[in-house]
Amino acid sequence: MSDLGVRLASALVLGPSVLAITYFGGIAFDVLMLIVAMLFLWEWFSMTGTKAASAPSLVGQGGLVALGVLHMIGLPEAGIGVMFLSALAVFAVSGFSKTGRWGLEGALYSGLALYALLVLRSGAGGLMVTFFLLFVVWATDIFAYFTGRALGGPKLWQRVSPKKTWSGAIGGLIFATAFGAGVAHWAGAHSIFYWAFLAAGLSIVSQAGDLLESAIKRRFDVKDSSNLIPGHGGIMDRIDGLVAAAIFAVLLGLIAGGTLSDPIAGLGLT
Repeated sequence: MSDLGVRLASALVLGPSVLAITYFGGIAFDVLMLIVAMLFLWEWFSMTGTKAASAPSLVGQGGLVALGVLHMIGLPEAGIGVMFLSALAVFAVSGFSKTGRWGLEGALYSGLALYALLVLRSGAGGLMVTFFLLFVVWATDIFAYFTGRALGGPKLWQRVSPKKTWSGAIGGLIFATAFGAGVAHWAGAHSIFYWAFLAAGLSIVSQAGDLLESAIKRRFDVKDSSNLIPGHGGIMDRIDGLVAAAIFAVLLGLIAGGTLSDPIAGLGLT
């Protein structure tokens, strides 16, 4: 099969499965997000030089498990605290080395991503918000790919990601905004304009997250974060934009007055 065919086959299996688990939510969603975050951190460690069975790796993964469990029992604030402490511990048990600094950053990034995805789903209007986020990020990825291939043109950041173009980035942004507004309208949300504006912001951040991962892979001379997903590479390759957008959405909510257990409530959109 062509690369596109393999990518499509994987997406047709994984996409509906993720949507179904997201729809039902609860412990199934929490466990899925925890597994995804742990795989994300494992790939980060592998790329940046931390061995899987090493003390820093075990400490970092332990922090994610603690965060996930504490969220499940209704203590997300405590989970955040433990995650930050475990990330610092990763740096400490690595001897405050350069590899340890990368490990610290990976533990923080994967931990914040896990926290963000969990509280988005468990907060007020969580099903709608999470579906909105997924469709915005997926639309960004899909239409950036096809628009870029169809139109070509100037490169977005050739040194980091040689295949990405400005036409693809703009196409992904436009379609993601439309899809986000469509999801909000289908769900009966008010203030569709604000949902569209949020979709545009999340699409931009999603593409920035994609570029961030590309920069890290180029820094460590790695093509894919792993080969877990046929046609897509690793977990990081598949959700780099999603985790960046989820963290950004939570940050916006907290700035607007939301709580650590329900940040999106601060935006007043649900």
